[in-house]
Amino acid sequence: MKFHRAYIEITNVCGLSCSFCPPKSQPTLTMELPFFQSVVEQLREYTDEIALHVMGDPMVLSNLKSYLDIAYACGLKVMITTSGFYLDSMRREALFHPALRQVNISLNSFNKNSVARTFEAYMENILTLCDEKLSQQSDFFINLRLWNLDEVQSEKEFNTNLFSLLENHFGLQEGEIVSQMNGERQSIRLASKILLHFDRYFEWPSLSNTVLSDGYCHGLSKQIAILADGRVVPCCLDGEGIMDLGNLRATNLGKILISKRSLAIREGFAKGQCSEELCQKCSYKERFRKGLSND
Repeated sequence: MKFHRAYIEITNVCGLSCSFCPPKSQPTLTMELPFFQSVVEQLREYTDEIALHVMGDPMVLSNLKSYLDIAYACGLKVMITTSGFYLDSMRREALFHPALRQVNISLNSFNKNSVARTFEAYMENILTLCDEKLSQQSDFFINLRLWNLDEVQSEKEFNTNLFSLLENHFGLQEGEIVSQMNGERQSIRLASKILLHFDRYFEWPSLSNTVLSDGYCHGLSKQIAILADGRVVPCCLDGEGIMDLGNLRATNLGKILISKRSLAIREGFAKGQCSEELCQKCSYKERFRKGLSND
């Protein structure tokens, strides 16, 4: 069994309250380094890449480099997803680690929060990171995520301001970004290994959702997630640990993956069926039906 990626929530703290994210009900927790090491030592048998994200923002941690050192020693490449609010010069330095493969920056975090920071101030550190990456010819990707597309273009004003800023900064023609947009999931190249990634809003899975359907998901076939407290869940959208398959603080990953519940989930998806209520009430799986994925 080999996963395309394993998500590890090294902290569930993000410091924000984005309107597009569900409220956090879990106790505030950061995964301690010795336990993180035990987690990645088990995971390297099952994957070559880890993403340090489920609900929290790894950039809030002042010792992020120590986590990257451990991943690198285990031969794993790392993907980081961040809001972009914690990219001061000291924290940016950690992102030039040899373990890093990609940094995802959720740009829509800015206008979905009430923060005492201007748009220009928010973007300054993000663009500085891009400039530093280009000047150092670093190999990792920067993926500027704009996952706010909808039928009514509800974020048109924010997006217009953002496009203008990016076009000016990267030397693009005025209107060049809009001219390449197709209204669906896509990436537009801004510079070498710096992409502007578009996608549509999505609804987080919840037991209170009204959607109820079967379908296919990458959970336990292409991805797996470990929460900050050690619980193993099938996918990166189960931040509450509703589908708790076992805890790595008590059971090794190999046993968890062959448990009755894990096998039922995996075998169900192979048949286009959802054995878990949360999966039945998740509309995100419709993206896999259309050939899309969460990357």
